[in-house]
Amino acid sequence: MRRLPFWRAVYELLSSMRFAISLLTIIAIASVIGTVLQQNQPYPNYAIEFGDFWFQPFQWLGLFDVYHAGWFLGILAFLVLSTSLCIYRQLPGVMRDVRQYREQASLKSLRAMAHHVELPAAQPTELLAQSAQWLQAQGYRFKQVERQDGTMLAAKKGSLQRLGYLLAHAAIVIICIGGLMDGNLPLKLQEIFGQKAPELRNVPQSQIPPHSRLGEGNLSFRGVLDLPEGAAGDVVFLNAGRGYFVQELPFTLRLKQFHIEHYSTGQPKLFASDIEVTDKASGKVTSATVKVNHPLIVNGIAIYQSSFGDGGSQLEFAAWEWFGKQSAPQTLNAVSQNSQAIEWNGKPLTLEFGDFRAFNIENLAEAAEVPGMAKMMQDARQVKADKKVKNVGPSIQFKVRDAQGQAREYLNYLAPFEQDGRYYLMSGVRSEVAAPFAFVRLPLDSNFTLDTFMRLRATLFDPTAWPQIARRTADKAQSEGAISAPYRPEFEQSLNWVLQRFSEGGFVALERFLDDKVPQDKRQAVAQTYIKLLQGAVIDAMAVAQTRAGLPEIALDEAHYRFLMDSLVAVSASFDYGSDFYLQPRSFKEVKSSGFQLTRSPGKNLVYLGSLLMVLGIFCMFYIRENRIWIWAGDGRVLLAMSANRRDEQTEREFAVHTDKLADLAGEHKEVQS
Repeated sequence: MRRLPFWRAVYELLSSMRFAISLLTIIAIASVIGTVLQQNQPYPNYAIEFGDFWFQPFQWLGLFDVYHAGWFLGILAFLVLSTSLCIYRQLPGVMRDVRQYREQASLKSLRAMAHHVELPAAQPTELLAQSAQWLQAQGYRFKQVERQDGTMLAAKKGSLQRLGYLLAHAAIVIICIGGLMDGNLPLKLQEIFGQKAPELRNVPQSQIPPHSRLGEGNLSFRGVLDLPEGAAGDVVFLNAGRGYFVQELPFTLRLKQFHIEHYSTGQPKLFASDIEVTDKASGKVTSATVKVNHPLIVNGIAIYQSSFGDGGSQLEFAAWEWFGKQSAPQTLNAVSQNSQAIEWNGKPLTLEFGDFRAFNIENLAEAAEVPGMAKMMQDARQVKADKKVKNVGPSIQFKVRDAQGQAREYLNYLAPFEQDGRYYLMSGVRSEVAAPFAFVRLPLDSNFTLDTFMRLRATLFDPTAWPQIARRTADKAQSEGAISAPYRPEFEQSLNWVLQRFSEGGFVALERFLDDKVPQDKRQAVAQTYIKLLQGAVIDAMAVAQTRAGLPEIALDEAHYRFLMDSLVAVSASFDYGSDFYLQPRSFKEVKSSGFQLTRSPGKNLVYLGSLLMVLGIFCMFYIRENRIWIWAGDGRVLLAMSANRRDEQTEREFAVHTDKLADLAGEHKEVQS
């Protein structure tokens, strides 16, 4: 067997059907991966989701951006080449079949066909003329020729079925070319040859070097632009693995105003942006409102509404001290999405503010779940832990970072949270990004302020107030007969000790003492005693706090008693808060931002065209029947032969109809030979 020349063998491989099918299979598998795995996200997100073990091979394979991976674009290019060669190889034969009637078919080949019949004919010329009229009425085109052995009438119908093959293959080529264009093959080639490289540093876009910037003529891109109200931008950032490119825009996009509507559940119902687009070259200004799935297209670039968020709102806080005798707050002004350095009690700290959210739907039922002695306090107040989901109003998220770089994250709400007729300010805290927030509930007084709670807190942390609290509590206990005069000094001493322990660590400090000093079988009883002492002492602590502030004492009723019990739980929780202060949001001036996705997809129209051709090709191949009929007349006989691209019942019926018609025209009916 003679071996083919090398280039001929390459041609045979690339133009073969099995090679194209293999490439299509790989593309199909890659497309499934690209559909299931969220694409083109920041690499740290993938590292957190998959871990270091799987992140490395996934990155090496380019699975985080399949449709722009070099191997995927290479397969598309090979598929274009392979399918084009298939079309080139098959086109002459297909067009020849479409154009030709095969009027030179021999009688031997016609008699060998599965569907043929031969009948005697006295007048073959007249018979052929009548047969031509019949076939024309049935939608056939025909050609009649005189041959040495007689007269041949060759007819055909449904030749476009053969074009379906070409249309389907052309569709694959066009779709793949569209994919190569939207996959930005030129940029990939520039990266390979070192002309372009993504920027890895976090620097202002004005400092990005030219090799990480893409000009306005870049073939294809998909990037994100976040703008606060009133701001403008003329570049977008394109994720590129561990870095990014800066894409120059031919226009400047300005956000005039952002609109948002909510359902009663709190979910966004509608969000849209009023924008203004100014062309850099002509200065033409285009104003429009973009909504989700309703983009604005300018210079071939589609501007989509993709997200929304905070744009740097102005915030005012009351900074309350957690531990110590100070009961008045300091005022702190800040801007969301910014950082600022402060000093608290001589400690340098950095506040890193995140997004301000004016609308929140939260489930804070877990805030009622506290352990140990705090849980006993809740039992004493009959606190319910019902699941409640509601809008809890505006919130701000921020981090407090110390000089060593350690940080805790906080989530503070501005609006009071109501539960069982009582009102609280909520503050969540966590030390790990993946952990849920643990919430502290700060009770509000009848004026919906923290002033009363903070006065009580300052008194509980003031050692000079403990003897006065103990005397007031002992006076009431002696007057009620709960203790006698000889035991009063010991009672006051116990109260001072409990207040001191509580100020050192809340309920946890008391529990720690019980674990270290009290036998296990007596801890429950001793713990109940401590709880009763605190319940009595906090009433007098509140009275002392009011007196020191020059305010009248608050009458003790059920609501006030609940307030005092909630205050004990909140003061105890402050030891796990991780910060020496609490930032109470006082007021805000919201600045909204809108996220736009800007895309240039020149290959999109090619993909649409290819999809249309694919549908037409499939329709031609599967729904158009190609039939050919030959009628030969000579030597007093007539021969009918028929071929079809499908051998089914419909072909049998149609052949029978033509046979019966020919027999009628010939003047007699002969048995069909097949």
